[in-house]
Amino acid sequence: MNIGLYFGSFNPIHTGHLVIAQHMASHHGLDEVWFVVTPHNPMKQAADLAPESDRLEMVKLAVADNPRLKAVDVEFGLPRPNYTAHTMDFLVRRHPDTTFKIIIGEDNLRTLQQWARWRELVDRYGFLVYPRAYAEGEAKNLEGTIAIDGEHIVLSPAPVISISSTYLRTALASGDSARYLLPDAAAGLIRERGLYGFPKGD
Repeated sequence: MNIGLYFGSFNPIHTGHLVIAQHMASHHGLDEVWFVVTPHNPMKQAADLAPESDRLEMVKLAVADNPRLKAVDVEFGLPRPNYTAHTMDFLVRRHPDTTFKIIIGEDNLRTLQQWARWRELVDRYGFLVYPRAYAEGEAKNLEGTIAIDGEHIVLSPAPVISISSTYLRTALASGDSARYLLPDAAAGLIRERGLYGFPKGD
């Protein structure tokens, strides 16, 4: 099987994540895209994260009606913080006959050289890179990043969905509507459990 691995905190998962995953599955010969829910990204603060079990459940609910998308908790049992290279070692041992590609955004491409064993990840697995939206006046320059060679690093013409989990957390905490930005099932879980400061049960 050909599997795309979409790593992230998904804090919370939103419509943009789903659009990107479906695009990658449809345009790059992937049998499935796995949402790898990361308990603790070493480049992010853990304090802002909802409980990992809640984030995993939100992803499961969001992809339940799509057989090509899947939520996985493989990193939950691995040492923390979670490094992609370590997770790949584990996945290759567990699925020796599977071909993996790693899905990242342009912003991650800019910092890829800070990742543990980044060159091995590029050469052994390869990356599918989706574009990011940039605010007016913000530079969009990939010079100095890893070369987009069309083989190991592929810049995919995915739709640019300008939704951020940070914005959603702020909106939810303020009581603002996140309708159409969040999958309905994920929004229901947030309301039910009072995640991100949302009034519980409202």
